[in-house]
Amino acid sequence: MTLELYLDLFSQPCRSVYIFAKKNDIPFEFKQMSVLDGEQYGEEFGKINMMRKAPALRDGDFCLAESIAIMLYLAEKFKTPDFWYPTDLQQRARVNEYLSWQHTAIRMHGSKMFWLRLLIPKVLGVEVPQDKMDAALEDLNGSIKLIEEKFIQDRPFIAGEHISLADLVAIVEVMQPVSCGVDVFEGRPRLSAWRDRVQAAIGKELFDDAHQRILNAQEMVKTISWDASKMQAFKPKILRLFL
Repeated sequence: MTLELYLDLFSQPCRSVYIFAKKNDIPFEFKQMSVLDGEQYGEEFGKINMMRKAPALRDGDFCLAESIAIMLYLAEKFKTPDFWYPTDLQQRARVNEYLSWQHTAIRMHGSKMFWLRLLIPKVLGVEVPQDKMDAALEDLNGSIKLIEEKFIQDRPFIAGEHISLADLVAIVEVMQPVSCGVDVFEGRPRLSAWRDRVQAAIGKELFDDAHQRILNAQEMVKTISWDASKMQAFKPKILRLFL
């Protein structure tokens, strides 16, 4: 049975899994999902991931959730090149350090900016108070500053000379606010140079393929290519989470 990956490329963690699998020529069936349409709450998907989140993996009878766990599983199963998750103790520690930090920092702050600037006002029709927007931008800038000054420093990549899972997880998060009009690379030459190196290591075609949908998000919400009424059902939960 072909390994299945349940992904919505609107989602940062899904993009990291997608890029990792494609870059390493891992055979998989792409089960495209729409989280904004609430497909994660369907009965069949609940059998694969009872946490109701994408990405998810099914490999025969084995099911797995969480993007980091999925990529580590793929790395082990398909014996991907060492640089993705180095065996060198200190290089692996650098990767683990970033992966441990990012969940409650850039992951949260980039996502919040995306919702506050785009989905909440344009799809849910709720005006976001300026003080909420300013606070979210301050948090985002704080995370970006740490990525530059703590995690990249003067190295080509987070763990050293080669791209790793840390860079892959980082780049998809940093691109999320770009999709809603926040150019986090402006005035940040170190971050911009790192992005260019990551893009080159991944390959521009694959990088653009993974980010095409999210970078068209501002146009998509104008046409509402999904059923916005489905998002309205989750409106109270969304507003509690982000406002």
